[in-house]
Amino acid sequence: MTATNGGPTGTRQDTVAAVVRQWRTVHPGLDTAPMEIIGRINRCSALLQQAEDAPLRRAGLSRAEFDLLGALRRTGHELTPSEVARETFSSGAAVTKRLKALTERGLVERRGDTRDRRVAHVRLTDAGRDLVDGILPEQLAYETSVLADLDTDGRQELASLLGDLLIRLEGRLGGLRA
Repeated sequence: MTATNGGPTGTRQDTVAAVVRQWRTVHPGLDTAPMEIIGRINRCSALLQQAEDAPLRRAGLSRAEFDLLGALRRTGHELTPSEVARETFSSGAAVTKRLKALTERGLVERRGDTRDRRVAHVRLTDAGRDLVDGILPEQLAYETSVLADLDTDGRQELASLLGDLLIRLEGRLGGLRA
């Protein structure tokens, strides 16, 4: 595998490599190898968030709003706000704020539970379903273009490695939250 600058993987010249070099200068005895992975994951995440997902931006949606609408669409049934929070890895307060905005736009509906008035159920409106179904192919095409410089094997390897890391983190951090 080669870096985008044509050199071997170990000589990458991205921003994280510069940070690692600086830390190695300040603390030469420390193992900075984890920074090379975690730092790059964090940097990629920040850059992807800054890009604001062009198709979503054109539809007037944030990534978090699209994730909420997507959770309702892919599960295929009503969810409570706490279920939406679990599906989207969001706080209850963030979900409440997003639900209010999406309800005002006519993309979701809330209804009270017939047995427990403290419980609300949320579902997509026809307009919300049509919006998700219309944006998803374009969003996936956009995400494919972001990954276009990786060959199929590289994408599969990266997805597998990130999946392994995610399983470990969810197990470790999930236990810490309990």
